Amino acid sequence: MENAAPHPPSGAQWTIAAAGHEAVIVEVGGGLRAYRHDGVDYLDGYGADELCPGGAGQVLAPWPNRIRDGAYEFGGRSLQLTLTEPTRHNAIHGLVNWVRWHLVERSEDFVTVGYDLPPHPGYPWPLRLRTRWSVGPDGLRVEPEATNVGAEPCPFGWSVHPYLRLPGVAVDDLALRVPGRTRVVVDNRLLPIGVAPVAGTGYDFTTPRRIGPAVLDTAFGDVFRDDDGGSSVTLTAPDGSAAVRLWADRGFGWWQVFTGDTLGGERHRRSVAVEPMTCPPDAFRSGRDVITLEPGQTWRGAWGIRPGA
Repeated sequence: MENAAPHPPSGAQWTIAAAGHEAVIVEVGGGLRAYRHDGVDYLDGYGADELCPGGAGQVLAPWPNRIRDGAYEFGGRSLQLTLTEPTRHNAIHGLVNWVRWHLVERSEDFVTVGYDLPPHPGYPWPLRLRTRWSVGPDGLRVEPEATNVGAEPCPFGWSVHPYLRLPGVAVDDLALRVPGRTRVVVDNRLLPIGVAPVAGTGYDFTTPRRIGPAVLDTAFGDVFRDDDGGSSVTLTAPDGSAAVRLWADRGFGWWQVFTGDTLGGERHRRSVAVEPMTCPPDAFRSGRDVITLEPGQTWRGAWGIRPGA
């Protein structure tokens, strides 16, 4: 009997391509493993034979970032999540980044994947999650949605965790623009203890400037909005010859930017994670910008990656 071909750690691989853009979506986590344009990789992804490192490209739902002690209250209930960041005693990045998503629909230039989240002891509400990934002349476009299929209102937040890069440009040399007027001040567990304006500080990237030695694992809020109500983060090469932009629609009011300093090996400070978030860290406890999904209600968003500023 012949041995079966090894199954990739990230499960099935769905490649979409159009207009010189190509992306690879994976079954495990329903996230983004690769994105390139005209052969240039703008995503610091991972190989088909690798376990997803550092949350690369993963979907973060039904909450992004951290919840202090995994404990929160909603609808008169006191709830306790599993501590998935035990060293800091936090619950981090939701419940769907290591589950198997299923194929809903596929063509050459788009794929829709889904996951039906069952009730958990710490999150006792069922959700139907779907994400449509597509590529075209404007780059990568992603349209996530979440439907409360239960009988009670539930709290909800959403984010994604792609690492962006410009080939041949070190993180220190990238010019970064983040449209946030404020940043979340955190403690040694990376949990919020306040909010501070960025103007006049080393965290002010409202106009593009070199990252240099700055160490960022920072949530930015009070964002400048584009004409369409959305906002975007850009990375640009020192000479302006290359750039990449991650945009998100008006449903996203927060940006997390992470320079990869705590990652080990070759991934240490090799790229910049840019995460559009609907709510800030620890939102289930603070209530800040938490979406309450009523029974049968669907939340929809859109974000994408585009080469060039």
